[in-house]
Order: sequence, then C-alpha cells, then structure tokens
Amino acid sequence: MGGERETFLTTHWSLIEDVQSGDDKDRALIGLLLDKYWKPVYCYLRRKGYNNDQAKDLTQGFFHEVVLSRELVRRADQSKGRFRSFLLHALNQYLIDEKRRQASLKRIPRDKLVSLDFTNPPVLPHVISKQSPEEFFNYAWKSTLLDQSLSQVHDQCLEQGMETHWHVFREKVVKPILEDIEPLSLKEICAKYNIENETMASNMIVTVKRRFQAALKKNVRNTVTSEDQIDEELREILKFFPKNAQDSKNPSD
Repeated sequence: MGGERETFLTTHWSLIEDVQSGDDKDRALIGLLLDKYWKPVYCYLRRKGYNNDQAKDLTQGFFHEVVLSRELVRRADQSKGRFRSFLLHALNQYLIDEKRRQASLKRIPRDKLVSLDFTNPPVLPHVISKQSPEEFFNYAWKSTLLDQSLSQVHDQCLEQGMETHWHVFREKVVKPILEDIEPLSLKEICAKYNIENETMASNMIVTVKRRFQAALKKNVRNTVTSEDQIDEELREILKFFPKNAQDSKNPSD
C-alpha cells in the first residue's frame, strides 16, 4: 500500500464531502453507498426494534441524508478515521432527528429516493442474536466486506479462465466456513476437479488466497484514513476465517 496519509482521502470520506446537492451524480453515489453498506445499517435498525418495513425506510432515508446533508457530515467524528465509525455515529444522529420529526419519507423527495429493493433480509448466525445493536452492526459490516471481496475474486477468476482455481479455493477455504463443514482433503479435491497432483492444487489455493487478501485490503482501504487502521481492521475481519485462510504460505493447514 504505502504512500502518505493524503492518498487515503480519495476514499469514501471525500466521496461524501464532495457531493453537491441537486447534481445528477447524487443518485449514483447514494446508490453506491447503499449497495455496499445497507446491510450493517439495516441489521442495526432491526436490533433496535424496528420492523422490516420501518428498517428499510429508515435505511434508505439515512443514506440519502448522509450524502446530501452537510450537517451530518460535520457532526461525524472523523478523527476516528474509520468509515464505519462515521456511519454508525451519523446513523444514531439521524435516528434522533427522525424521532423529533416523525416524517422521514415526507421530507425526502420521492424522485431522489434510491430504492432498497430486497425480498429476503440478511440472516445472521444465532450466536450473535443476543448481542447489542452495535455488535450486530459491526458483524454485518465485516461480513459485507468479506462478501464483496469474495465476489470480486470470483469474478476475476472467471474472467481470467481460472474457474478451477476458484472452485478449489471455495472447497478448501470458503465452503467449510459458510456451511460449517470439514474441508475436503487436497487428494479429494484433486480427484473431484481432475487436478494432476496435490502440489498443483495447493498452488491454486495460494494464488486465489493472495487475490482475496488483496481485494479485501483494497475494500478496507476505502473505509479508513491510515495504514495502521487498515491492519487493525484486517485483523478483526480475518477472525472470521480459520488460520489456513489467513496464511497464504500454508494452504493445507
């Protein structure tokens, strides 16, 4: 990564602060942020006690306000550096304002509202069902970044003719986590995907792991303002994975 701190200012902080009200790009930017980060916000609101429809309406209204309201940006504690800290702080401020006004949808022009269109709300593990709204938010935030990174690497592999690489990585690393099952052995993977030997399969896993780690680091970089914060965020996120998913030199652990 490297570089001076200023290089980080082209991320989501500057994206929000540079938006001008009434510009056609407002909708695109709201849509971008909504697409990337609606799940943590929605999960937080549900844990706060809002029903599905209320949480959806508040999520849409919140992102519209975050982008268009200079006041919310000024209130956020940017000294913390993390975009998720900004988002959670601004969300709580927004909820306070909403309780005062009780008219969020009336206040937002319908022709500017970006639709949050989903039929199946995210399902979070039972193990966090009794945690606080803040812990819900952080869990959903991290899992969203993981989903984005895995999707990007999957698309890269398909585009570059590395479909087998992706399947091997998924069998050994991703599938055991998502489905809570034991991973196949390298011997079983070789037989299933007609790979010449275990060394070749191991090298495929290493290749995709490195791509995944690079994609995850890039996505995290867009949410912080310094190199130190990247490393700290990555350490927290990689706790989702077993050791063999964190060590690119040891794919067969």
